[in-house]
Amino acid sequence: MKRYVCLVAALLAFGAGVQAQAPAGWKLHIDRSTDATDPDAAGDIKFTTAGAGFHAVNPQAAIYWNPANRATGTYTVKANFTLLEPSNHNNYYGLIFGGKDLEHAMQSYTYFMVSQNGSWLLKQRNGAETPTIARGVNDAVKKPDASGKSTNAVEVRVMADKVDFMVNGTTVHSAPRAGALASTDGVYGMRVNHCLNVQIEQLSSAKL
Repeated sequence: MKRYVCLVAALLAFGAGVQAQAPAGWKLHIDRSTDATDPDAAGDIKFTTAGAGFHAVNPQAAIYWNPANRATGTYTVKANFTLLEPSNHNNYYGLIFGGKDLEHAMQSYTYFMVSQNGSWLLKQRNGAETPTIARGVNDAVKKPDASGKSTNAVEVRVMADKVDFMVNGTTVHSAPRAGALASTDGVYGMRVNHCLNVQIEQLSSAKL
């Protein structure tokens, strides 16, 4: 199997501090790769404020959240994600919602993400388990342009009987609010997988 190395993220992370830091009020949880064919890059995560949003440089995958950001009942969660340069292989970034115990080994949340190849991915984390709920490819997901950048508005709409997953205003997936999607109350935030350099803006939630 081909062994990938996150060269871009490694260079960006060079010179980072010995421990990943987060802006005031924010927390992060690192998910280190256990796949020898797809290792993390060297160096530490950089998660900083940038303008009205955040900048995440991720040699390793991580989730980011503010414990004050909670959504319950029927709601929407959304944010704009700008991939600042392509990864050297396909990696995902996007929203988490329904988060519980995020600082601990038995963390749980659902995550909806997009990638540079035009695909989207819906997964759930329960402790060490990360089952895939659904995945697909949709033209609504913007790929990097000639400059290497792409911006995608990612949104989750939790309604009384279903959950819609949207990219740039287009519903790419819809599923009943049951089974894996029955538990949607909790903390919301962002997930950025390894080897990525992403700007996040306009993270918000509102009641429906």
